[in-house]
Amino acid sequence: MVYGVDFLQYEDIIKIINNPSQGTFSDKSLSQIENSRNNVKKIIESGKTVYGINTGFGPLCDTRISENEIAQLQHNLIISHSVGVGESISKDLSKIMLATKIHALSKGKSGISPHVVERLYQMLEKDIIPVIPSQGSVGASGDLAPLAHMVLPLLGLGKVWQENKITETQIVLEQHNLEPIQLGPKDGLALINGTQFMQAHGIWGLDKMKYLLDLADLAAALSLEAFQGSKSPFKKELHHLRPFKGSQLVAERLNKFLENSENLKSHENCDRVQDPYSMRCTPQVHGASRNAWLHLKESIETEINSVTDNPLVISEEEAVSGGNFHGQLIALPLDYATFAAAEIGNISDRRCFLLLKGEYGLPRFLTKSSGLNSGFMIPQYTTAALVTENKTLCFPASADSIPTSIGQEDHVSMGSISGRKFIRVLENLERILAIELLIAAQGIEFRRPNKLSILLEEAHSLIRTKVEKLEDDREIGKDIQSVIELVKSRAFNVAI
Repeated sequence: MVYGVDFLQYEDIIKIINNPSQGTFSDKSLSQIENSRNNVKKIIESGKTVYGINTGFGPLCDTRISENEIAQLQHNLIISHSVGVGESISKDLSKIMLATKIHALSKGKSGISPHVVERLYQMLEKDIIPVIPSQGSVGASGDLAPLAHMVLPLLGLGKVWQENKITETQIVLEQHNLEPIQLGPKDGLALINGTQFMQAHGIWGLDKMKYLLDLADLAAALSLEAFQGSKSPFKKELHHLRPFKGSQLVAERLNKFLENSENLKSHENCDRVQDPYSMRCTPQVHGASRNAWLHLKESIETEINSVTDNPLVISEEEAVSGGNFHGQLIALPLDYATFAAAEIGNISDRRCFLLLKGEYGLPRFLTKSSGLNSGFMIPQYTTAALVTENKTLCFPASADSIPTSIGQEDHVSMGSISGRKFIRVLENLERILAIELLIAAQGIEFRRPNKLSILLEEAHSLIRTKVEKLEDDREIGKDIQSVIELVKSRAFNVAI
């Protein structure tokens, strides 16, 4: 993957953070950076007043800065904007921010100094990863505070991850024989103006949500087997009549998961007319969430390959102040994807509820001696709590705007909050689906000796490598945690 030249997909960024050598520069990308820098020099030499190059920032844009103060201006910008608070984002999210910022700067419209981009690349390559607070961005004017923290190490300031420990930047730079660098005209503004904090959460969330969407189909199929429901609602002909991409895909996947199931075949001629919605409407509900995922993917990948700082150096004569830093274009899709992820958890909880009711050959709470034993009664309390917590996280941050910078920035996206909530909902969804898998696996035990499809037998066996069938009450919390770990490690084969 060539920075500044190739169209990078979200999977490419994931590959880069796992192996930084996957991202490289070409003669073209280096030339783009150099040409853009030369254009900044020519603009300065012409004596033109250009925002952020020889003026103050925000409402101070009407304050002219002398040529001998330009370097100090850029330094002051970084240290004055490093005002993030709260817990640090994960090291991987910081890596994504670095990779996406390198890619954007390498497109040659930011006027950045080549040695600054080179140092960012070295930081990623040498695993000198900035510690970045999670709170403080309003998602317009770029993710100013998080990006300022991201580039503090360029100045020898701030803190960085050293493996999995947090260390003062200066100590780590000395270990790598690196000196702090001096910023030139436009460097600071190019570094902290952009949407890389929002992008990072979107990229990480896309990757996590893709697996969880696939896993949700597997969990639904396993629950349907335990319920001995019907797979006729997943017929291709039915979904051809309402051809949404997401629901068609989910129906196709469910049919594959349930293919040649002895268990379902044994119940084909039962007197049940139709299943409850949480079983029957899985393609429609899961499918709607997949459509939201596709929308977010398109939006984030457009953003990854965009230039989002300000002003942008269009030519040797012109630097244009615009609004490419405004996060609304990805804030809305991030909120939409958050609702979509929450709904996957919502319907999963309903399937858990169905399996515990004691109907159609299943004992109440999936234990033969209910009363003395509570069985799986309380794990559904946990899913209910997680589902409700997710609902409270579904208020769209992008629906709000608080003016900043004494009114110069009078509409902001709050997309950084959208991104953070998206990740929190996905983490809760991991736990909800783990509990559904655990409950469905117990339900299957009451359908034996019937066999499931090969794919579902594999999934059931995987669960049983960590959790035994429940006979009498025990610490189910430990069982839940064991399956959560399976989910987090992506041990289930969901790619069919």
